[in-house]
Amino acid sequence: MSAGGRAPVVAIVDYGMGNRRSVEKALEHVGAKAFVSADHDELRGADGLVLPGVGAFPAAMRTIAEVGLDELLRELADAGMPLFGSCMGMQLLFEHSEEHGGADGLGLLAGEVRRLNAPGLPLPHIGWSEIDWLRSSPLREGVREPTFLYHVHSFVVEPANQSVVLGTAQYGETFPAVVAQGNVFGAQSHPEKSSTHGLALLANFARICATRKGEARAA
Repeated sequence: MSAGGRAPVVAIVDYGMGNRRSVEKALEHVGAKAFVSADHDELRGADGLVLPGVGAFPAAMRTIAEVGLDELLRELADAGMPLFGSCMGMQLLFEHSEEHGGADGLGLLAGEVRRLNAPGLPLPHIGWSEIDWLRSSPLREGVREPTFLYHVHSFVVEPANQSVVLGTAQYGETFPAVVAQGNVFGAQSHPEKSSTHGLALLANFARICATRKGEARAA
């Protein structure tokens, strides 16, 4: 887990929406040193970032932009810092959402966010869904199969390039449940509420952060 004998420092981006404290506790449980902050300098000093999210996409992006976190997140992701978006936080990584009249996202991943197509089923989708893994990735290394993650959502991402989809789930339709592209990762679920399997994802993300920390020290 650690790089140079020290746990990776993972910051949970605080913009007022999402299970920030729960994510912090989950990361600490898997061996990371975690903290919640909106301070730009503190976020720059982390080894990795988690972007949580609960609520409406447009309101989230409006709040993120008001405190300049949109540009900061783009800057840090472009510089190679590992970034993990959970639940709506994953949706915010994409270019645009149709939710509540539409809003632009961070644009770190190409694609749109649209309403989940689940005829005859209640929305939001609330509950455990099995993940169908499509390819290998450091994010899913050693994660048990079958993998079940806990979801609460009415919208799903539709990537422009399907190669970013790491795993899918089903609720009325098959939807991208986990994504990964370079140093940018996301899960439509709530890993912090997904017991052993969710903690395994967070532990792997912490290891990714530790690896980058070690590489930065060696450079």
